[in-house]
Amino acid sequence: MAIKLEDYLAKLPAEERAEVEASMARAVEREASLRQLREARHRSQVEMAATLKTTQAAVSRLERRTDVYVSTLRKYVEAMGGTLVISVQFDDQPPVKLSQFGE
Repeated sequence: MAIKLEDYLAKLPAEERAEVEASMARAVEREASLRQLREARHRSQVEMAATLKTTQAAVSRLERRTDVYVSTLRKYVEAMGGTLVISVQFDDQPPVKLSQFGE
């Protein structure tokens, strides 16, 4: 029988659980899908749907899409308590934040 990650982590000693969660957070910092971000923030699709005033099925579809409106992505990120920042990076200079995608 499969064991859910949450159940496995709950049984770990606090120090080891903290190490695993820190490792997961570092992985998310590099690159993550919307689903991975949501899970790292300990949110369910149902919770996200309630915050976004939509359905769980709509959240599931959004997480699987490869092409999303910037406004939709911003709302999703804000529903998790984050702020969407879009930047451009070139090899010969530091990242540049794009300002046209603000509120």
